[in-house]
Amino acid sequence: MVLAEALIFVDRRIDERTLGPITVVINRVGEAGSRDLLGAIAGSTLTVAATTFSITIAVLATASSTYGPRLVRNFMTDRANQFVLGAFVATFLYALLVLRSIRVLGNDTDEVFVPHLAVNVAVLFGMLTIGVLVFFIHHISESIQIWTLAGKTRSELNAAVDRLYPEQLGRAPAEVENAAGRGDVPERLDADGTRVLAHRTGYVQGIDEERLLTTATSHDLVVSLLVRPGSHAIDGTAIAVLWPPDRVGHEASSAVIDCVTVGQARSPDQDVEFAVLVLEEMAVRALSPGTNDPYTAVNALDDLAAGLARLAGRSSPSPYRYDDNGQLRVMARRVVLTDLLDGLFDAMRVYAVDHPRVLRRTLELAEQVGAASLQPAVLARLSAHVARVIEAFERSAPQTCDLVELRRQADDVQHSLSSLNEAGR
Repeated sequence: MVLAEALIFVDRRIDERTLGPITVVINRVGEAGSRDLLGAIAGSTLTVAATTFSITIAVLATASSTYGPRLVRNFMTDRANQFVLGAFVATFLYALLVLRSIRVLGNDTDEVFVPHLAVNVAVLFGMLTIGVLVFFIHHISESIQIWTLAGKTRSELNAAVDRLYPEQLGRAPAEVENAAGRGDVPERLDADGTRVLAHRTGYVQGIDEERLLTTATSHDLVVSLLVRPGSHAIDGTAIAVLWPPDRVGHEASSAVIDCVTVGQARSPDQDVEFAVLVLEEMAVRALSPGTNDPYTAVNALDDLAAGLARLAGRSSPSPYRYDDNGQLRVMARRVVLTDLLDGLFDAMRVYAVDHPRVLRRTLELAEQVGAASLQPAVLARLSAHVARVIEAFERSAPQTCDLVELRRQADDVQHSLSSLNEAGR
């Protein structure tokens, strides 16, 4: 809109002598020709934009039904899709505004104002939108590919891991002299502490941890968060407990509430569990009888293995955070790797029991994550899940050859996990 008005303004104040050699590339088609040209550009661009919207909605419906509704946000936040739709709408508005400026200059004259420069720019925009359309057809067909969807979710998972682990809020107990961690928590905090209530229902999308630490320090409080990113908060229920009660006022409570962002849907920005859930849902849906696509499930497990192995190599931050004076200020726990492994292996044990290929990839995932983590708790949990997977497969009455092969692989994985556990000790 700004460009259209600017070029129309320039056209009113220039003539062929002012433009000099530029007039060679400016085509003057007169009043009728300019109107027809701009009308064709505006009409065709709007038609193509409507078709583009329709294609996008069709792709959203396909992806939602096939891979899960949580993947729709990938299309909504895709910059390429936004650029394409914006380019068509912008070209339509530009042509419409330039067309509006073609008019008779006065009642007593037949002279007509035609913004030739603006009309030629409209033709240029029309040519560019053809290239944008070709790009969009390629991009939308590529974006619905399973490896593109899973890869983008894996990137979100890796980004969340890099942001949150081992990012710290204040100082951990190991960095504070005489810090006792759990021993520094006030004894009556849960019973007598002041509870801060949520003001809306929704999912916790993020927590401003630095601001929370600053708030707790400035009001000389201990803040114990009862929620974490991904938790479902209900209006009127507690999201935090503040101690001591006599120092808690409206200002402190409001400041704590402002540190917690609650929205209608989960977001992977601070919610590692959500990114894992999206890939897990993709694998589970692929194994449903209606889809029966174990190769897509294996693809999702490949990306899960990459993200979980990255997380396994990071230290889990302590939930106890201290200020610069060594005073406990905030208790805010994050999701731990064992929680993510429980959900994933439980899902595979139930839904992949009839797919030996997927179970073999699940066992490989256990070995890969175990190799990236030397934490005894993680290795022990992986070993337990491997045994449960084999037990579930045995009860499904599989073919002898599949059972023998899976048992052999499970024994190898168990031996590898045991070796890693011994090495860690």
